Amino acid sequence: MADGILEVMLIEAKGLKNMDFAVKMNTYVVIEYGNQKHTSSVAKGKGTKPVWNEKFKFKAEYPGGEDHKYMLHFRIMNTHKILDHDVFVGQSTIYVKDLIALGTETGKVELRSAKYRVVLQDKTYAGEISVALSFSKNQ
Repeated sequence: MADGILEVMLIEAKGLKNMDFAVKMNTYVVIEYGNQKHTSSVAKGKGTKPVWNEKFKFKAEYPGGEDHKYMLHFRIMNTHKILDHDVFVGQSTIYVKDLIALGTETGKVELRSAKYRVVLQDKTYAGEISVALSFSKNQ
């Protein structure tokens, strides 16, 4: 079994469904890989086109068990001052098993920025999230 670092570059989102009609949304993203979790900064006042340009690192191993363990989940949230809780905007999931497998063989692999659809609560699509990925095998 080989292990390494899965690096996620959260770039931006476009065309998100506006969940805050009076003002522009203040969005952030909760990124989960297995039992690891990171939260981005809040893109204040960016509305349906937030920009983050932040990197996050997750420990990853290959082979790592069942396929569901290779899912990278992005949950987009909107901070809400009036309500006592944040509001779900949408989510996206990236399957990274092939990326990690190739990085295990070659030592390092990168996937340039790509756009992934954002799925709403009702399973329809609204907008996209841009993410770049890399995996580096530990020596």
